[in-house]
Amino acid sequence: MRTDIDPGELGHGRFYKVLTSVVVPRPIAWVSTRSAAGVDNLAPHSFFTVSCVDPPMVQFTSVGKKDSLRNATETGEFVVCLASESMFERINATGTNFPAEISEFAEVGLTAEPSATVEPPRVKESPVALECRLEQALELGDSTVVIGRVLHAAIDADVFETDARGHSLPAIERLRPLARLGRNEWSTIGKVLDITRIPYEEWPGHYSRED
Repeated sequence: MRTDIDPGELGHGRFYKVLTSVVVPRPIAWVSTRSAAGVDNLAPHSFFTVSCVDPPMVQFTSVGKKDSLRNATETGEFVVCLASESMFERINATGTNFPAEISEFAEVGLTAEPSATVEPPRVKESPVALECRLEQALELGDSTVVIGRVLHAAIDADVFETDARGHSLPAIERLRPLARLGRNEWSTIGKVLDITRIPYEEWPGHYSRED
């Protein structure tokens, strides 16, 4: 038996809680921006993903008109930093609704590191920073999808690991990213499963409803 829910009948506020409880886990974009007045802002956004490979683009969604959205659209720049497990409480603290003239970097005790290609600073304590130029801001209802072209990636050298095939890439166990769940719940990486995609030519043909 299933529970049927009509978003229109439930209302957007209550259905938002349902939606964020089932679209899980969600990676977190720790977004750094700088206002036109020169104030640095930092906030977590859990509607975040890759939007294009070539050219490389990432996106985050601002629910409502938040400082990250205003700064990114006014200046055309932002930085996405990795939300790592060691920064859990500070990441949550940057979600506080500070006035626009107050910098979360200073309030939360984080180091604003100069970026290589954009004006907004990187979070020095974060192992990964993706410096972005605004590509498009797409308004959808009460939210705005902010898409940025990645101009530069700054990644700590000690998170790289060389695999059996000789590929040197950031290792999930060293990045230790956080994700958002429903309610006030967050998650760590937990158990990591490793499996390769099956080419059609090697399809085993043994999967069925009875398996």
